[in-house]
Amino acid sequence: MNKMASQGVGLTKQAFGLVDDLMTPNAAIYWVDTIVSVVLMWGGLYVAATTGNLVIGLVAGLVSVLALYRALSFIHELTHIRDDEAPGYRTGWNILVGVPLMTPSLMYEGVHNIHHIKDRFGTALDPEYLPLSRFTPLGLAGFLFVALLAPLGVILRSVVLIPLSFVVPPLRKYLKTKLSALIINPDFVREDLNRWRTAWVLQDIGCWLWSWAVIAATVAGVLPLRAVLTGLAIFAVATFVNQARTLVAHLWDNEGDKMSLDEQFLDSVNVPPPNLASELWAPVGLRYHALHHLLPRLPYHNLGKAHARLAQALGADSPYHHASAKGLFEALADLFKRVGEKNAAQKNAGKQAAH
Repeated sequence: MNKMASQGVGLTKQAFGLVDDLMTPNAAIYWVDTIVSVVLMWGGLYVAATTGNLVIGLVAGLVSVLALYRALSFIHELTHIRDDEAPGYRTGWNILVGVPLMTPSLMYEGVHNIHHIKDRFGTALDPEYLPLSRFTPLGLAGFLFVALLAPLGVILRSVVLIPLSFVVPPLRKYLKTKLSALIINPDFVREDLNRWRTAWVLQDIGCWLWSWAVIAATVAGVLPLRAVLTGLAIFAVATFVNQARTLVAHLWDNEGDKMSLDEQFLDSVNVPPPNLASELWAPVGLRYHALHHLLPRLPYHNLGKAHARLAQALGADSPYHHASAKGLFEALADLFKRVGEKNAAQKNAGKQAAH
């Protein structure tokens, strides 16, 4: 990695010079993409929850899973665009997606940005990094499958913890510091308590009222239980897919050391064309994760164009070409292989030390 990093000194500056005309977000694309995704999400859920045909139900459910995942993924874009670049979009997204899915933008704003701070990336202060390649295969599998419980977590937060936090001050502080962030580093603590905006409080209240309204409608028989359970299953599958995508977003080799910008880029992964399926399991530009770390302000709808331009313009010896994987399963297989090899090496080292 260090050799490649040294070859790529100034890669960020070089890349920016090649794609600086692509840095402006198109608000119309954000709105249209989000609205279409929301329509497909609810439409697919409705069909899956009402049809008597198993095949139609499964197809509709799959459409809803992918649409929900795509709609929710815009929370990532919200952390990188300014309000004046897409007027009203932040509020609109929270109304259409964040509150109904009980995952408002406050859970990523002020959190994800830390992942892009040069001196924090890959360290113990990074909310989105763990040395996963040092896990055991069983631990890695556990990390993947625990995502199926994510919907239950946001429900508990919205139904019980948010309303209680308004009458129990210590709980409110704990909710803000430990239970209001989408993270993978369990030791991360939010430090921006003084920046807790009115909008964030309203988002919390919205999640609380929405969750209680759904429960009341279900108890009253207005909302069929089948629809609620189908919605939970769709949400759980979507979070599982996202967790699988997370496993291939980085190499996860760093163990807390500070990394240069080029090293951070080389620890990140693109899954570009010709792999077309990556648009489904890594939507809204997430399949260009390494490029995103190189140029975080590059809007998702221009990442594909930027990647094609950089891949053509940068020479074969550029480290830019060392940050791509062929596909999801290939990248997952590589991670589990590295994990297995490291665990085997540790066991052998332990046996030799014992002798």
